[in-house]
Amino acid sequence: MPDVVILLGGPGSGKGTTAERVRDQLCYKHVSTGDMLREAVKNGTEIGLEAEAYMKRGELVPDDVMIKVVAERLNRGKSADKYLLDGFPRTLEQAELLEQTLKSIGGKITHVLLLDAPRELLIKRLCGRRICKECGMNFHIETMKPKQDGICDACGGELYQRSDDHESTIKNRLDVYSRQTKGLISHYEGQGILNKVYSGGPVDELVRTVTGILTSGR
Repeated sequence: MPDVVILLGGPGSGKGTTAERVRDQLCYKHVSTGDMLREAVKNGTEIGLEAEAYMKRGELVPDDVMIKVVAERLNRGKSADKYLLDGFPRTLEQAELLEQTLKSIGGKITHVLLLDAPRELLIKRLCGRRICKECGMNFHIETMKPKQDGICDACGGELYQRSDDHESTIKNRLDVYSRQTKGLISHYEGQGILNKVYSGGPVDELVRTVTGILTSGR
């Protein structure tokens, strides 16, 4: 019976970083649908080609594509596994599909964590993000600079700015997120499993808050 923790939050709210740190501390499996979709696009898979057009416009990938990605990953796991879902669900319809999938394999959602930060901060974070073409390591032009401009510290690969990290696309992504997740947040509030966490401060503070919630049984 797999346990699932859902991380909600707009682009740049810290879901991926939080998931990686919590994964290591509490033995969760981090499932990032965004990373899986980008890999599918890179590999030219059928799902990747279908998703690519939506991602380039900063729009959400359709529910039927997303649930296939998530369901496949959950079905590969063991019954005692614990998962951090990063980037899914993003709509009420996706949440209902996820609940159906979990019910079919005897799983349950234990916590929903809403990472919340000011819009202008999210835009600044994403505009400054740079990613290594070789190993995928993240940097930031202000807060996490590489030792050598444009070069990855870890492997020496070239750093680049993702097409969906340009300001106009970011603003659209945030608008879409806000519009489509409003009902989702109310849904989880009604179930009594939503925890709102401020994510505009230091990462260490955010991770301490999240791990505290997950270990306290709240």
